[in-house]
Amino acid sequence: QVQLVESGGGLVQDGGSLKLSCAASGRTFSSYTMGWFRQAPGKDREFVAAISRTDGILYADSVKGRFTISRDNAKNTVYLQMNGLKPEDTAVYYCAAALFGRITSVNSYSYWGQGTQVTVSS
Repeated sequence: QVQLVESGGGLVQDGGSLKLSCAASGRTFSSYTMGWFRQAPGKDREFVAAISRTDGILYADSVKGRFTISRDNAKNTVYLQMNGLKPEDTAVYYCAAALFGRITSVNSYSYWGQGTQVTVSS
């Protein structure tokens, strides 16, 4: 069992930055692929970024070059540094943990946090 708690969301202006954190419980954090997803009102949850247990990284095209995912296994935490934020980045951001499967797919992730709201004003 893994419990995930996100933090760091908030309101920021167009072009601003935020850093999201996701703290995980459990001793097996390093075994999981960790992903960030987001969901805007009326839209499906979509993949943002993921980092595998071997530090392989993948980004959605929409955030490539602006967002950076990282993990600290000693702290059981995964981060999402978001720079150059745009109004279309406004969403609830979720972190999630997966052991296997396609890392861009919502269905591959067994554990989810409660989400943190990111709002980018124009």
